[in-house]
Amino acid sequence: MEYVYAAMLIHKAGGKVDEPTMKKVLEAAGAKVDEARIKATVAALEGVKIDEVIEKAAVAPVAAAPVAAAPAEGEKKEEKKKKAKEEKKEEEEAAAGLGSLFG
Repeated sequence: MEYVYAAMLIHKAGGKVDEPTMKKVLEAAGAKVDEARIKATVAALEGVKIDEVIEKAAVAPVAAAPVAAAPAEGEKKEEKKKKAKEEKKEEEEAAAGLGSLFG
């Protein structure tokens, strides 16, 4: 993410998003510089109109996470029983597997 942030900072400051400038910004921020990632970021942003992308992102509606309905009291008890049965079955299978190791 720091590479994208560096590119956005350079763009906002009116500079050209290129490899030497990104390297300087990342070094000034104290980030570990990876030349390959800088090249990839610059190549990915080539021809991209950053202002338009930011504007579209700001206007795009944010989808709300769906809220799960709380299970009824009876459903909770049934789930606990199912879990207990599954755990017991897993323990039995594991014990059977160990038994085969010792003949």
